[in-house]
Amino acid sequence: MPAGRAARTCALLALCVLGSGAQDFGPTRFICTSVPVDADMCAASVAAGGAEELRSNVLQLRETVLQQKETILSQKETIRELTTKLGRCESQSTLDASAGEARTGGGRKQPGSGKNTNTMGDLSRTPAAETLSQLGQTLQSLKTRLENLEQYSRLNSSSQTNSLKDLLQSKIDDLERQVLSRVNTLEEGKGGSKNDTEERVKIENALTSLHQRISELEKGQKDSRPGDKFQLTFPLRTNYMYAKVKKSLPEMYAFTVCMWLKSSAAPGVGTPFSYAVPGQANELVLIEWGNNPMEILINDKVAKLPFVINDGKWHHICITWTTRDGVWEAYQDGTQGGNGENLAPYHPIKPQGVLVLGQEQDTLGGGFDATQAFVGELAHFNIWDRKLTPGEVYNLATCSTKALSGNVIAWAESHIEIYGGATKWTFEACRQIN
Repeated sequence: MPAGRAARTCALLALCVLGSGAQDFGPTRFICTSVPVDADMCAASVAAGGAEELRSNVLQLRETVLQQKETILSQKETIRELTTKLGRCESQSTLDASAGEARTGGGRKQPGSGKNTNTMGDLSRTPAAETLSQLGQTLQSLKTRLENLEQYSRLNSSSQTNSLKDLLQSKIDDLERQVLSRVNTLEEGKGGSKNDTEERVKIENALTSLHQRISELEKGQKDSRPGDKFQLTFPLRTNYMYAKVKKSLPEMYAFTVCMWLKSSAAPGVGTPFSYAVPGQANELVLIEWGNNPMEILINDKVAKLPFVINDGKWHHICITWTTRDGVWEAYQDGTQGGNGENLAPYHPIKPQGVLVLGQEQDTLGGGFDATQAFVGELAHFNIWDRKLTPGEVYNLATCSTKALSGNVIAWAESHIEIYGGATKWTFEACRQIN
């Protein structure tokens, strides 16, 4: 056979052995056999006695391909972790660059500073990759609730309930695909911060809508529950999970605010509630931020409170205040633990504001910062326009039949709207605590 034809025959036989693969899979052997011009060269090579050897080579190649696939998957996971760490590093470098501009007094706005200043010294917002991770956890929480509803629907089967369940499951699957798609885009370095923000807002809106639909389905199990026998749960430290009280506050020259809290978050349990009015985001705020003790803010003036509540147990807390001399008292579990004066003296609490549970407001009804979000459970949030007596506070903490409901804000399920994945669950004080 001429040398040129023999070379072409060897090349064709190599293609028969390797198939369509073009990757370098390691050492291989080419078998050359002289065959007639019009013959099937692949069949001829098998007939020549190399069938077993070819089969062995094919199996080796398949094993090599599988090993390389596993390596690629492992590398993709490594890339995902490095991308998340890089996002955190970039966020930290931004914080370091602006550290010189931090305000004194824990970063809060000093008297006389501009109105547009961030009043609570917020840290940078959570990086996009971490926010998407939190969205994924919220999705998992919603899926768990949906599974609970499935169990309920088996006992109370109806075509309408099953149809709604299937629709909600479909929406959850769609949201999971959106989150996965966004994570992949971040790994590939595509999309700017504007696209990240738009995508996050879109997913958050979908989560809120989905949560409302699930809440409607759950409502069938709660119709017999009294309106005040519930708690709010904030499982994640985010800047989109919160509750809003539908009613605003009137002008008040004194007040008492009481609630049940349970949290094990650290550092700091966050912001159980905040009340903002036009021109003053810190009109009335309760916050435990970072390693600072819990504080009460009135008109951006601060008093440190003696509360210690981040032990994962239920605690009842009350704060009383009067505008005359700015006198305040703090109660934990029915016992007074601290008091003081000169807290925003002769400043009445302004009306027509926005009352939010679970987030600190930097603007009226918004400007939330994940680092200051409340993580835990909250119940029986009540406000009075007077100073309660120690006996009245004790009755609340011990669930006495003489316990009063707030005459300004009374704890009722119909008064509270929830957003971003916050949830409502049945709660009866003093029966379920600790």
